[in-house]
Amino acid sequence: MMIDEKNCKSKIDALMYQDWQPLLALIPEIENTSKFCEWCGGDKNKEGVITFPYSVPAPIVSKFLEIVYAIPIIINFDWGSWDEGRKIASDEGFDFNTIDLVTKCKLITAIVRNDRFCDGALVSAFESGLILKILKSIEKEVSTKGKAD
Repeated sequence: MMIDEKNCKSKIDALMYQDWQPLLALIPEIENTSKFCEWCGGDKNKEGVITFPYSVPAPIVSKFLEIVYAIPIIINFDWGSWDEGRKIASDEGFDFNTIDLVTKCKLITAIVRNDRFCDGALVSAFESGLILKILKSIEKEVSTKGKAD
């Protein structure tokens, strides 16, 4: 399920601390995972057919995908033209605590949606630590909200 960009702020702001828990519960598992995918293919079989390499995500990546759609925090917007998100995602030193929940969800959306067109993009975001940084920032923001609820 995706949420519309027009009302995404109100939908995301309406999420309670416990709504975020399935996603935040992944943090320790992500921290303890060393391999986020298995690369397959790229071989020529005995008939001479070449299989292009493709990634088979680790269970934690699949679980993450299920959860972000189930909460839902995937936003229907023009992520491909979102230059701000590209700049944020490519800045290794970016402080995710300086952006709001909607922007963090947009980043997750852009990464997840990009993976549909560029196999391995989501796995790469896990391997680089980008997903973990975003989730830890979400955790910090919603735990403060949880104490206020």
